[in-house]
Amino acid sequence: MSRFLAPLVLATIIVGVGFSVSTAAAPASMHFNSLSLDLPFGDRMFDGPDADAINNNCLACHSAGMVLNQPKLPRKVWEAEVEKMRAAYKAPVAEEDVKAIVDYLTRIKGSD
Repeated sequence: MSRFLAPLVLATIIVGVGFSVSTAAAPASMHFNSLSLDLPFGDRMFDGPDADAINNNCLACHSAGMVLNQPKLPRKVWEAEVEKMRAAYKAPVAEEDVKAIVDYLTRIKGSD
């Protein structure tokens, strides 16, 4: 056998043995079931002054309840959170809506 073919044959044998060992260890009684769940629909919206900006931008990904369950945070932290949504998660929040969203969050969940 050629010295160039030997590593290929050896690798094939190792992979074959590894495959047979790994499949042999699987339990024969494994069974998967499909489940159907009805999750509650979050139709709650933000209300009050400047609520349009947060409703139009944030409810596409977050429920109002999820946001309202956050702890009270200083304005700087809310600014950083909104910017994180825009930069890291690519939330399509228009620059002109950022101040209104932060103002709203600071008013209802601010600590300063």
